[in-house]
Amino acid sequence: MAGDLPGVAGIDGTAFEVFSMQALTTETFDEGLREAGGALAVVFFWGVDCFNCEVAKKTMLAQREAIAALGLRWFHANVYADAALGKRFGLHGVPTFFFFHEGKKLGRATGWQGLPQFRLAVAAAREKIAAAGGKTGQQEGS
Repeated sequence: MAGDLPGVAGIDGTAFEVFSMQALTTETFDEGLREAGGALAVVFFWGVDCFNCEVAKKTMLAQREAIAALGLRWFHANVYADAALGKRFGLHGVPTFFFFHEGKKLGRATGWQGLPQFRLAVAAAREKIAAAGGKTGQQEGS
């Protein structure tokens, strides 16, 4: 399949490439978020053979410019392959998107409900950053 994700046969990684999503695992999660610096970071938690995850990726690609205009630092994590990471965040389903700033968890969007709802989740995360004066800091256990 065109755009196959390296190391995961049959998974289209085009969205991960287009949005420059860095792969995270339990071992790399915290360091990856540190690399995001002061950017609003979003982690796309997904799983192999997850129909709704594929729908989310295809919809995001169809709205590429609008997603890019949100100015997010993207990451992704296959929680079917890394159950410990899914457990850490109490995931009961995917896709799920968690928002972080300077390591602090700001919120989540469960499922892909479409671009308008995703924009609202991004706006809510940015409001939390503004309310904290732009300094959210590292959060224990995030």
